[in-house]
Amino acid sequence: MKQTLTQKILAKASGSTAVETGDVVWAKVDILMSHDPCSPGVIGIFKREFGEEARVFDRERFIMIPDHFVFSADPLANANVRTMRKFAAEQQIRYFYDVGSPAYKGVCHVALAEGGHNRPGEVLLGTDSHTVTSGAFGTFAIGVGNTDAAFALGAGQVPLKVPATIRVDLVGEMPRHLLAKDLILAVIGQLGLDGATYQALEFGGEVIDALSVEERMTICNMVVECGGKNGIMVPNQATLEYVHARSDLPFEVLRPDTGAEYSRHLTIDVSRMDSVVAKPHSPDNIADAGSLLDTVLDRAYIGSCTGGKLEDFVAAARVLRGNKVRIPTFAVPATREVLDGMIRTRIDGPSVFEIFQDAGVAVSTSPGCAACCGGPVDTFGRVDQPQRVISTTNRNFVGRMGHKSAQIYLASPYTVAASALKGSVVSARDYF
Repeated sequence: MKQTLTQKILAKASGSTAVETGDVVWAKVDILMSHDPCSPGVIGIFKREFGEEARVFDRERFIMIPDHFVFSADPLANANVRTMRKFAAEQQIRYFYDVGSPAYKGVCHVALAEGGHNRPGEVLLGTDSHTVTSGAFGTFAIGVGNTDAAFALGAGQVPLKVPATIRVDLVGEMPRHLLAKDLILAVIGQLGLDGATYQALEFGGEVIDALSVEERMTICNMVVECGGKNGIMVPNQATLEYVHARSDLPFEVLRPDTGAEYSRHLTIDVSRMDSVVAKPHSPDNIADAGSLLDTVLDRAYIGSCTGGKLEDFVAAARVLRGNKVRIPTFAVPATREVLDGMIRTRIDGPSVFEIFQDAGVAVSTSPGCAACCGGPVDTFGRVDQPQRVISTTNRNFVGRMGHKSAQIYLASPYTVAASALKGSVVSARDYF
């Protein structure tokens, strides 16, 4: 039986030679991740169902990462982290990236990659929908609810329904003004908000093959915005080198079979694409940036698991260098490693961090999710009044960044930086 990449991983995880779409299999969990919004719930259900003295399935494969509300004075948010801290000590969890400690990293999806927890051919669960980011490593990575996570925490396995797979090939010559964010917005625009519900999106084509590790992460990160169960791609050489540099555990690179059955085949030629923007209030409400040139903006934001990686800031810095922003612009590195990279990485002299500061951007030195998910009122860069915001984040639903009347436009780091300089939406094409 010809198998897609997702089918091959689930077959391996369930001890089968092959699986079919719609099968329910018991899959071995290689990595389970939980963050501060969900960990207390997961821990509570785990103790209720397995017992107060129960031990987790593997103390080295349960990854605990506070990231959403870590730099808030909110007492309830602080209580979540204290619950994580207590449980990590009780269970002797090896990978607890505690805020305020030398181990702290930042946004969980980027931290998983940096920590060497993403490996090809494995099953990775996380209590956040954007766990699908890890699919860029050839991993079956999905977001799960607290109950499923608690069961996996005790049993080390979960029942999973094998999804159908949509094959997405990105082809053509990549224009200089495009980034991965433009590409995935174009895919979401074609599929619609629910066009891939409970289906895997398997990416391929020469454009995907040539993308860097971080750009591939951006692609997989946003598949949930069209209903996808998971996004996945065969790791390229750059990805394998990234994994080997961060993990010495063995893994197996799996590939889809030629002739595998797909529910749909989507091919997009990127050669003539303009910069893409998602208008309020849905990620599939896309338009060419060039059609929105009269859209005046109040604020710009660069950050999140989608747009807060080092390459995102380097891209924005290439546009910002030697210029000044016209609207309040905020930048939040996803992790400490990203922040250090901004300080170390130079573009014709000044560092990326210095370029942002010289351009008048408010740069946070406290990595985390920050304004992407709204958060408490003291969250850095939070939208606290009705505004038009252009952002590198992944969602522009009503209230997503704080204020319910804010209008959020999603775009690439190139487009956000260029728009911050103009004070209105512009196409990154104009800067290259």
